[in-house]
Amino acid sequence: MEFVQRLEAAARRTEDHLRALLDECGPAANGRLGDAMRYAALAGGKRFRPFLVIESAALFGVEERMVLDAAAAIECVHCYSLVHDDLPSMDDDNLRRGQPTVHRAYDEWTAILTGDALLTLAFEILAQPAGQRDASVDVDLVLALAKAAGGRGMVEGQMFDLEAEKLGTPETPTIDHIRKLHALKTGALIACACEAGAILGRATAIDRAALRRYGEHLGFAFQIADDLLDAEGDTEIVGKETGKDNARGKATLVTLLGVDNARACLEEAERDAVNSLHLFGGRAATLIEAARFAAQRAR
Repeated sequence: MEFVQRLEAAARRTEDHLRALLDECGPAANGRLGDAMRYAALAGGKRFRPFLVIESAALFGVEERMVLDAAAAIECVHCYSLVHDDLPSMDDDNLRRGQPTVHRAYDEWTAILTGDALLTLAFEILAQPAGQRDASVDVDLVLALAKAAGGRGMVEGQMFDLEAEKLGTPETPTIDHIRKLHALKTGALIACACEAGAILGRATAIDRAALRRYGEHLGFAFQIADDLLDAEGDTEIVGKETGKDNARGKATLVTLLGVDNARACLEEAERDAVNSLHLFGGRAATLIEAARFAAQRAR
């Protein structure tokens, strides 16, 4: 199966599973909060992070039915982060995935509570009994996701991002500062998705570390590509407003180094991600394609 077909098939299965989980664990189907959660979580998208969970677990022969809860939980955290990122007090975006953002489709207070509910749902999904999955695996998954999503991971990265934009701190961002920002804001959750596959597969510490390194480099590539899309992309294709980073003083490699040098950094991050997979040989072919996809995507 072609890479894009695999990605799309995994996205459909993830979305079906998310829909079932929202029906089972979410608020009443006819309630405002439930509607907004479904609007935020079931609006399409690449489902790239769940795909990484599925493909990383496949390296160790884990059946997909054992993986979908972890994939859905990580996607809930990602969707929550997008809802909150789009708020007027943060990035103040009007479009997400080609449709009005949650605070535009509903209102700001509903968007805040929707994000809160999706974040909490992620941990409910991982904590509930799940067939043949061992409790020790669930504990490892919860810990990995909490670290990736919280004040030592994605949230800290968001803080760095907003400090640069709203406070001008640091006054002159360095490459090292931007690398750390990207590693936390984007890389932490992507690395967690890759490591989750190793956790589900009860992989060795060496294999688990290799997948985490892959995810870290992949996250860096993904964010540079995102910043290049903001600088050069078309709103209709990208599915969200473009051309905003430079005007807002965002700390990105594009604003610091320019498009050509940022693209060179992107190519290096893609190579580093691919090289991190050498332990797995030909079994990692799909993950290698995922690195290329992240670096070369148009949306």
